[in-house]
Amino acid sequence: MPNDLFDPPALAKDALRIVPLGGVGEIGRNMAVYEFAGKLLIVDCGVLFPEETQPGVDLILPDFSYIRDRLDDVLAVVLTHGHEDHIGAVPYLLRLRNDIPLVGSTLTLALVEAKLKEHRIQPYTLQVREGDREQFGPFNLEFIAVNHSIPDALAVAIRTAAGLVLHTGDFKMDQLPLDGRITDLRAFARLGEEGVDLFLPDSTNADVPGFTPLEKDIGPVIESVIHRSRRRVIVASFSSHVHRVQQVFDAAAANGRHVVLLGRSMVRNMTIAEQLGFLTVPEGLLIDAKKAVDMPDDRLVYMSTGSQGEPMAVLARMANLEHQIEVGEGDTVILASSLIPGNENAVYRVIDGLTRLGAKVVHKGNARVHVSGHAAAGELLYCYNILKPTHVMPVHGEYRHLRANADLAIESGIAPERTIMADNGTVVDLIAGEARIVGQIDIGFVYVDGSTVGEVTDADLKDRRILAEEGFISIIVVVDPATGKIIVGPEIHARGFAEDDEVFDDVKPAIAAALADAAHNGTRDAHQLSQVVRRTVGQWVNKSYRRRPMIVPLVIEA
Repeated sequence: MPNDLFDPPALAKDALRIVPLGGVGEIGRNMAVYEFAGKLLIVDCGVLFPEETQPGVDLILPDFSYIRDRLDDVLAVVLTHGHEDHIGAVPYLLRLRNDIPLVGSTLTLALVEAKLKEHRIQPYTLQVREGDREQFGPFNLEFIAVNHSIPDALAVAIRTAAGLVLHTGDFKMDQLPLDGRITDLRAFARLGEEGVDLFLPDSTNADVPGFTPLEKDIGPVIESVIHRSRRRVIVASFSSHVHRVQQVFDAAAANGRHVVLLGRSMVRNMTIAEQLGFLTVPEGLLIDAKKAVDMPDDRLVYMSTGSQGEPMAVLARMANLEHQIEVGEGDTVILASSLIPGNENAVYRVIDGLTRLGAKVVHKGNARVHVSGHAAAGELLYCYNILKPTHVMPVHGEYRHLRANADLAIESGIAPERTIMADNGTVVDLIAGEARIVGQIDIGFVYVDGSTVGEVTDADLKDRRILAEEGFISIIVVVDPATGKIIVGPEIHARGFAEDDEVFDDVKPAIAAALADAAHNGTRDAHQLSQVVRRTVGQWVNKSYRRRPMIVPLVIEA
């Protein structure tokens, strides 16, 4: 994968340029920019969820700086499906230019429109379905049905004078899907006959051998778990996993239980799915949380968010006894989702918390209560053999997933030099059916922190980690700038430092000596004297306690 930054050349005539701004080398914030003849087409615009090393961050966005000065050249944003890692950053892009057309399927656009309504943005949309073809400037787009863990997902074939590109979005090849909508391999074969010059496939499960299990096999397992449960059942899943929610509804109805939806996004998304006909709700099944209080525990199923251990989601709050529903002995919790890389510790912490409260926790590790929405190695090999693409550029995955996908492509007969291992910011040009890396631009993380976007830096996050892990020490001292002699202080206070403030009596003489020595050597500036204090206290703390807390000195000249 490219590491060194180097500027790409000017785009040649009849060349198609592809630049991933997210989703390559990571699971999330999927976004790719296509450029031809001075016009831009964007495929997906998603978010990445923060890890424990990014405290206080709510979301991570793609880095829009590459297109910020060219927003007027953007013809459309194509959204392959309605998951957050593909649509979650759309509101932040439309804040920059709110009339960029959004192109997607019925459910995808309904989900993104609901999200944009919360941001008070009225979008321009074009609804498409499989088989449709649309022209946006020099881009001719064809939409192809693909099966995924959310209904109404689409791959997009992009035709320009430079060649044909197939961008799958997220997909798998479930041959018996719950909604009867399979990945359209006939369309893939037709594109293969036409000649796919560049193939951008989903890589998430490329390192998993064989084939992804069938979604239909999950329903009976969930039904069995609910049937055996003595008290309440709480099922946590992604708030957009319509198929999984449908299976929970069916299992609850079969066992004479009512369902309560918990979490704003869960309620919003399932309401939309029902209104559009993607979710069937048996009469009288859904009840309000307030009404559930008066019902027997063995007649309730709660459908909630929080399957990834998110600290503010419903399930984590239950585990921490911060939710009105108090999980207890005899309750059953089902985690009906896969672990997103980076979330493992948070999820196991929630599992431990729920188990400590007496609940039985059922998850993918001990029962088949979830299957992935991404194609495994066997399915990807089918794609390579059907499409026989000239070039392959694996996307949507961490490095090991991309490498595994590239290796599959090579095994299927694609030349290694035609297998492009890209990174976020890698610039790839397709000219007359030939693709190659021509540049690498700097792509950063854009953090959403409360109401601020892009204001928090990596340095800020480092400070937050130090505060959380090492503590904080403040030193206030008033000095005579001429002599460096201390007039008042030093007053030393600590937070998150597991010692009493009295321990700092040992370092106060060293501070006084260091300030006097600095003044003797001509140091008069208050900022420089503050650095003297910082170094003196830092060295003492490190030597005495093997700690590196944040040290904030304040030297005031009398």
